Amino acid sequence: MIAYPEIDPVVVALGPLKVHWYGLMYLLAFASAWWLGRRRATAANSIIKPQQVDDLIFYGAIGVVLGGRIGSVLFYNFDSFLADPVYLFKIWQGGMSFHGGFLGVLVAMEFYRRKLGCRFFELTDFTAPLVPLGLAAGRLGNFINAELWGAPSNLPWAMKLSCEQFPPASYSDYAGPLCYSPRHPSQLYEMLLEGLVLFIVLWLISSKPRPVMSVSGYFLLLYGIARSSVEFIRLPDAHIGYLMNTDWLTRGIVLSVPMIIVGFAFIIYARRAENNATIS
Repeated sequence: MIAYPEIDPVVVALGPLKVHWYGLMYLLAFASAWWLGRRRATAANSIIKPQQVDDLIFYGAIGVVLGGRIGSVLFYNFDSFLADPVYLFKIWQGGMSFHGGFLGVLVAMEFYRRKLGCRFFELTDFTAPLVPLGLAAGRLGNFINAELWGAPSNLPWAMKLSCEQFPPASYSDYAGPLCYSPRHPSQLYEMLLEGLVLFIVLWLISSKPRPVMSVSGYFLLLYGIARSSVEFIRLPDAHIGYLMNTDWLTRGIVLSVPMIIVGFAFIIYARRAENNATIS
């Protein structure tokens, strides 16, 4: 068992102005995507020039923020939105969804594709390897915020939160008060699988010429597998709980399994299209 470190989620406070670690993680995510994009854009077969990466990240950032917030409201807090539609704009109350941000980025890529004059999947193939390190930063932000914990666990690396730092009356989730039992650090599991491992695999896959759509397919497939795997020990939101009277099916699994199916289909289609083009 490991004691959860006492990390102040606020990096610096200047009067009413507060800079949070979670916000810095978003900046780090965009910065890493920009740096990796500039590197990928130097390849001879790149569809984007290095100076065009700036616009790519700008479009992507808008898609992440708008899509992430809208997705959080629609997928996880729709009841709050129905009770108070203004809730959508109360970003200071938190709430971002990966799946919403992902859809937002796809919409943004479609707009940028038209400006760039390339095919949609050529652009998503270029962009996919830029994403995982940003996901890793976001999960680190979740860990610093002490949110999205896993189920109680007795494993040696389970995290024990103090009741002084997280009073039972204020910090509870689906399994009850956070400080009552050690927890799986599911944020760190996701940081490793959705972030670091996914980045390494996608970067290696995309380092060689691939059929159009295949890199996008691998991103969908591998992210879906990583997220669904962690969802089995990550606790659902208390106001949602498990679905369909099960003790394992979460909203995250429901949103991630289609990514696995579509990703696998994309990979097969890309390979067949390449083979047909070679034969003809």
